[in-house]
Amino acid sequence: MMSTKINDKILSKVSKRWIIGSQLSWNYERMMGGGYLYSILPFLKENYGDKSEEYYEMVDTHSQFFNTTPHMGGFILGMDMATEEVEGLKAKEAITSLKTGLMGSFAGVGDTIFGVLFPTVFGSVASYMALKGNSIGLILWIIVNLGLLVFRYYSVGIGYKQGLKLVDTMSGRMKALTHSATLLGVTVIGAMIPSVINAKITWVFTSGKVKLNVQDTLDQIMPMLIPAIIVAIVYWLLGKKAFNSTRVIMLVIIFSIIMRLLQVM
Repeated sequence: MMSTKINDKILSKVSKRWIIGSQLSWNYERMMGGGYLYSILPFLKENYGDKSEEYYEMVDTHSQFFNTTPHMGGFILGMDMATEEVEGLKAKEAITSLKTGLMGSFAGVGDTIFGVLFPTVFGSVASYMALKGNSIGLILWIIVNLGLLVFRYYSVGIGYKQGLKLVDTMSGRMKALTHSATLLGVTVIGAMIPSVINAKITWVFTSGKVKLNVQDTLDQIMPMLIPAIIVAIVYWLLGKKAFNSTRVIMLVIIFSIIMRLLQVM
């Protein structure tokens, strides 16, 4: 196993910051991006020095869009730090792809367990006992939530250790790891397009007795073609200096209203 310089004190700071600040700056543009940056700052200062160009470049990288179940985000933070500690700035592309690829899958698992299973099972038992006047219900709910906080605290360390093993195993093959993480991220984003974006052509072309359902025709060419085109246009616009996420959102809203009024979509 390779030598490391990130000690338990740094891991503890990152863990506490993630528990306290993961969603304090949540917004529709970057969601948990600000919380992620706030959490990983102690590591960035230790790993790069707080006045280096590498430090500011990684600060900008980690302030970008990020969103997952808070209970699972610690694992990603830990794996991120393990990779950056070994590869430094060279891991920038791999880290971005790693975060993109894991945040969606971890959210699926985390939302199911911590957003549905735990509140349903323990919340039902605790509330039923509380309604019956049994104070154990309140105590049970407090214990469960304290247990979840302990889990979140140690999740960063677990992710860090597993990340070190991964990087150690892949030493000398980081290019392959980067390509794999990039492919995973692109696949996840691509799979989200048809499940999240609902854009269908309702206009039916009519000429005499001939009617042509435009949406059915497009589906025969490529299912979900319109959502894919919309995502491509939005991605292109966000690369322009004149546009930011707010302006693009407003443009999409105006376009949607016009298309609806014209009964095209």
